Amino acid sequence: MNPAKLKRWFIAMQPISLLVFVVFAVAGLAYALYFSPPDYLHGELVRILYVHVPAAWLAVGLYGVMGICSFASLVLRSPFYSLCAQSLALPGCVLTVICMATGALWGKPAWGTWWVWDARLTSVVILFFFYVGYLNFCDSALNKAASILNVVGLINLPIIKWSVDWWFTLHQPSSFSLTQKPAIATEMLIPLLLMAVAFVGWSLTIFSQRFNNLLKKFQRSSHA
Repeated sequence: MNPAKLKRWFIAMQPISLLVFVVFAVAGLAYALYFSPPDYLHGELVRILYVHVPAAWLAVGLYGVMGICSFASLVLRSPFYSLCAQSLALPGCVLTVICMATGALWGKPAWGTWWVWDARLTSVVILFFFYVGYLNFCDSALNKAASILNVVGLINLPIIKWSVDWWFTLHQPSSFSLTQKPAIATEMLIPLLLMAVAFVGWSLTIFSQRFNNLLKKFQRSSHA
Protein backbone atom coordinates (compact mmCIF):
# COMPACT_ATOMS: atom_id res chain seq x y z
CA MET A 1 0.00 0.00 0.00
CA ASN A 2 1.18 3.49 -0.86
CA PRO A 3 1.06 5.56 2.37
CA ALA A 4 0.95 8.87 0.49
CA LYS A 5 -2.06 7.80 -1.58
CA LEU A 6 -3.81 6.40 1.49
CA LYS A 7 -3.25 9.61 3.38
CA ARG A 8 -4.71 11.71 0.54
CA TRP A 9 -7.66 9.34 0.21
CA PHE A 10 -8.49 9.38 3.91
CA ILE A 11 -8.13 13.16 4.11
CA ALA A 12 -10.54 13.50 1.18
CA MET A 13 -12.93 11.04 2.82
CA GLN A 14 -13.22 12.88 6.13
CA PRO A 15 -15.55 15.75 5.08
CA ILE A 16 -17.73 13.35 3.08
CA SER A 17 -18.13 10.87 5.95
CA LEU A 18 -18.73 13.75 8.38
CA LEU A 19 -21.44 15.14 6.11
CA VAL A 20 -23.03 11.69 5.86
CA PHE A 21 -23.04 11.45 9.65
CA VAL A 22 -24.66 14.86 10.18
CA VAL A 23 -27.31 14.49 7.46
CA PHE A 24 -28.35 10.95 8.34
CA ALA A 25 -28.19 11.55 12.12
CA VAL A 26 -30.53 14.55 11.81
CA ALA A 27 -32.86 12.66 9.48
CA GLY A 28 -32.76 9.50 11.59
CA LEU A 29 -33.38 11.26 14.90
CA ALA A 30 -36.17 13.39 13.40
CA TYR A 31 -37.86 10.31 11.99
CA ALA A 32 -37.34 8.34 15.20
CA LEU A 33 -38.66 11.07 17.49
CA TYR A 34 -41.46 12.63 15.43
CA PHE A 35 -42.57 10.40 12.55
CA SER A 36 -42.13 6.84 13.79
CA PRO A 37 -45.12 5.61 15.83
CA PRO A 38 -44.92 4.32 19.40
CA ASP A 39 -44.63 0.57 19.83
CA TYR A 40 -47.86 -1.29 20.63
CA LEU A 41 -46.21 -2.94 23.65
CA HIS A 42 -43.46 -0.60 24.88
CA GLY A 43 -44.87 2.71 23.72
CA GLU A 44 -42.43 5.61 23.49
CA LEU A 45 -39.65 3.48 24.98
CA VAL A 46 -39.07 1.98 21.53
CA ARG A 47 -37.28 5.18 20.45
CA ILE A 48 -34.22 4.14 22.47
CA LEU A 49 -33.80 1.21 20.08
CA TYR A 50 -33.20 3.55 17.15
CA VAL A 51 -29.82 4.32 18.73
CA HIS A 52 -29.25 1.03 20.54
CA VAL A 53 -29.70 -1.36 17.62
CA PRO A 54 -27.53 0.47 15.01
CA ALA A 55 -24.82 0.98 17.66
CA ALA A 56 -24.90 -2.77 18.35
CA TRP A 57 -24.71 -3.61 14.63
CA LEU A 58 -21.69 -1.38 14.11
CA ALA A 59 -19.94 -2.43 17.35
CA VAL A 60 -20.03 -6.05 16.22
CA GLY A 61 -19.31 -5.25 12.56
CA LEU A 62 -16.30 -3.06 13.30
CA TYR A 63 -14.81 -5.72 15.55
CA GLY A 64 -15.24 -8.24 12.76
CA VAL A 65 -13.28 -6.00 10.37
CA MET A 66 -10.68 -5.38 13.09
CA GLY A 67 -10.21 -9.10 13.61
CA ILE A 68 -9.74 -9.69 9.89
CA CYS A 69 -7.22 -6.84 9.70
CA SER A 70 -5.33 -8.19 12.72
CA PHE A 71 -5.23 -11.65 11.15
CA ALA A 72 -3.93 -10.14 7.89
CA SER A 73 -1.27 -8.18 9.78
CA LEU A 74 -0.05 -11.37 11.48
CA VAL A 75 0.01 -13.42 8.27
CA LEU A 76 1.26 -10.79 5.84
CA ARG A 77 3.32 -8.82 8.38
CA SER A 78 2.02 -5.61 6.89
CA PRO A 79 1.78 -2.51 9.10
CA PHE A 80 -1.10 -1.26 6.92
CA TYR A 81 -3.53 -3.83 8.31
CA SER A 82 -2.35 -3.22 11.85
CA LEU A 83 -2.94 0.52 11.43
CA CYS A 84 -6.42 -0.18 10.08
CA ALA A 85 -7.27 -2.35 13.09
CA GLN A 86 -5.93 0.25 15.51
CA SER A 87 -7.93 2.99 13.78
CA LEU A 88 -11.17 1.02 14.03
CA ALA A 89 -10.76 0.15 17.70
CA LEU A 90 -11.80 3.51 19.18
CA PRO A 91 -15.07 4.00 17.26
CA GLY A 92 -15.93 0.36 17.85
CA CYS A 93 -15.33 0.69 21.58
CA VAL A 94 -17.41 3.88 21.80
CA LEU A 95 -20.29 2.25 19.93
CA THR A 96 -20.13 -0.72 22.31
CA VAL A 97 -20.45 1.67 25.27
CA ILE A 98 -23.42 3.37 23.57
CA CYS A 99 -24.97 -0.04 22.97
CA MET A 100 -24.59 -1.05 26.64
CA ALA A 101 -25.77 2.31 28.00
CA THR A 102 -28.90 2.47 25.83
CA GLY A 103 -29.55 -1.19 26.58
CA ALA A 104 -29.55 -0.38 30.30
CA LEU A 105 -31.91 2.56 29.71
CA TRP A 106 -34.22 0.18 27.87
CA GLY A 107 -33.87 -2.63 30.41
CA LYS A 108 -34.93 -0.71 33.52
CA PRO A 109 -38.49 0.15 32.39
CA ALA A 110 -38.91 -2.88 30.10
CA TRP A 111 -37.43 -5.62 32.33
CA GLY A 112 -37.44 -3.92 35.72
CA THR A 113 -33.65 -3.94 36.06
CA TRP A 114 -30.66 -2.08 34.64
CA TRP A 115 -28.68 -5.26 34.13
CA VAL A 116 -28.95 -9.05 34.12
CA TRP A 117 -26.34 -11.65 33.29
CA ASP A 118 -28.20 -12.42 30.11
CA ALA A 119 -26.28 -14.31 27.38
CA ARG A 120 -26.55 -11.44 24.89
CA LEU A 121 -25.66 -8.76 27.42
CA THR A 122 -22.76 -10.72 28.86
CA SER A 123 -21.27 -11.46 25.44
CA VAL A 124 -21.45 -7.74 24.56
CA VAL A 125 -19.59 -6.90 27.79
CA ILE A 126 -16.94 -9.43 26.76
CA LEU A 127 -16.75 -7.64 23.40
CA PHE A 128 -16.16 -4.37 25.27
CA PHE A 129 -13.26 -5.92 27.21
CA PHE A 130 -11.72 -7.20 23.97
CA TYR A 131 -11.90 -3.66 22.60
CA VAL A 132 -10.35 -2.18 25.75
CA GLY A 133 -7.64 -4.84 25.87
CA TYR A 134 -6.70 -4.22 22.27
CA LEU A 135 -6.65 -0.44 22.72
CA ASN A 136 -4.35 -0.78 25.74
CA PHE A 137 -1.78 -2.98 24.01
CA CYS A 138 -1.95 -2.31 20.25
CA ASP A 139 0.25 0.78 20.32
CA SER A 140 3.09 -0.79 22.29
CA ALA A 141 5.69 -3.53 22.23
CA LEU A 142 2.78 -5.95 22.73
CA ASN A 143 1.25 -5.10 19.36
CA LYS A 144 1.58 -8.69 18.08
CA ALA A 145 -0.03 -10.08 21.23
CA ALA A 146 -2.83 -7.50 20.84
CA SER A 147 -3.43 -8.69 17.28
CA ILE A 148 -3.63 -12.30 18.47
CA LEU A 149 -6.08 -11.24 21.19
CA ASN A 150 -8.13 -9.46 18.54
CA VAL A 151 -8.31 -12.59 16.38
CA VAL A 152 -9.30 -14.73 19.38
CA GLY A 153 -12.09 -12.24 20.08
CA LEU A 154 -13.73 -13.14 16.77
CA ILE A 155 -15.03 -16.27 18.50
CA ASN A 156 -17.32 -14.03 20.54
CA LEU A 157 -19.13 -12.54 17.52
CA PRO A 158 -21.28 -15.57 16.61
CA ILE A 159 -22.07 -15.94 20.33
CA ILE A 160 -23.40 -12.36 20.36
CA LYS A 161 -25.41 -12.99 17.21
CA TRP A 162 -27.01 -16.32 18.09
CA SER A 163 -27.02 -16.23 21.89
CA VAL A 164 -30.74 -15.41 21.92
CA ASP A 165 -31.38 -18.55 19.84
CA TRP A 166 -29.02 -20.89 21.72
CA TRP A 167 -30.10 -20.00 25.26
CA PHE A 168 -33.17 -18.72 27.07
CA THR A 169 -32.59 -15.00 27.53
CA LEU A 170 -34.54 -11.87 28.39
CA HIS A 171 -33.24 -10.25 25.23
CA GLN A 172 -35.66 -10.48 22.35
CA PRO A 173 -34.72 -12.50 19.24
CA SER A 174 -33.40 -10.74 16.17
CA SER A 175 -35.97 -9.06 13.93
CA PHE A 176 -33.71 -9.49 10.89
CA SER A 177 -32.82 -12.56 8.86
CA LEU A 178 -31.06 -13.13 5.55
CA THR A 179 -33.76 -15.57 4.46
CA GLN A 180 -36.91 -13.88 5.76
CA LYS A 181 -38.64 -10.52 5.57
CA PRO A 182 -37.75 -8.25 8.52
CA ALA A 183 -40.17 -8.77 11.41
CA ILE A 184 -40.50 -5.05 11.97
CA ALA A 185 -42.80 -2.37 10.60
CA THR A 186 -41.47 -0.16 7.80
CA GLU A 187 -42.08 2.94 9.93
CA MET A 188 -39.63 1.54 12.47
CA LEU A 189 -37.19 0.06 9.98
CA ILE A 190 -36.55 3.42 8.28
CA PRO A 191 -35.11 5.24 11.34
CA LEU A 192 -33.05 2.16 12.21
CA LEU A 193 -31.42 2.19 8.78
CA LEU A 194 -30.96 5.98 8.79
CA MET A 195 -29.20 5.82 12.15
CA ALA A 196 -27.10 2.88 10.98
CA VAL A 197 -25.82 4.96 8.05
CA ALA A 198 -25.19 7.87 10.44
CA PHE A 199 -23.06 5.65 12.68
CA VAL A 200 -21.18 4.38 9.63
CA GLY A 201 -20.40 7.98 8.66
CA TRP A 202 -19.24 8.80 12.19
CA SER A 203 -17.11 5.64 12.36
CA LEU A 204 -15.43 6.42 9.03
CA THR A 205 -14.71 9.98 10.18
CA ILE A 206 -13.01 8.80 13.38
CA PHE A 207 -11.27 5.96 11.52
CA SER A 208 -9.78 8.26 8.87
CA GLN A 209 -8.58 10.77 11.46
CA ARG A 210 -6.97 8.09 13.61
CA PHE A 211 -5.42 6.38 10.59
CA ASN A 212 -3.79 9.63 9.47
CA ASN A 213 -2.44 10.28 12.97
CA LEU A 214 -1.14 6.73 13.37
CA LEU A 215 0.39 6.78 9.90
CA LYS A 216 2.30 9.95 10.74
CA LYS A 217 3.52 8.39 13.96
CA PHE A 218 4.54 5.20 12.13
CA GLN A 219 6.45 7.17 9.48
CA ARG A 220 8.31 9.18 12.13
CA SER A 221 9.31 6.01 13.99
CA SER A 222 10.40 4.33 10.73
CA HIS A 223 12.69 7.24 9.86
CA ALA A 224 14.08 7.62 13.37
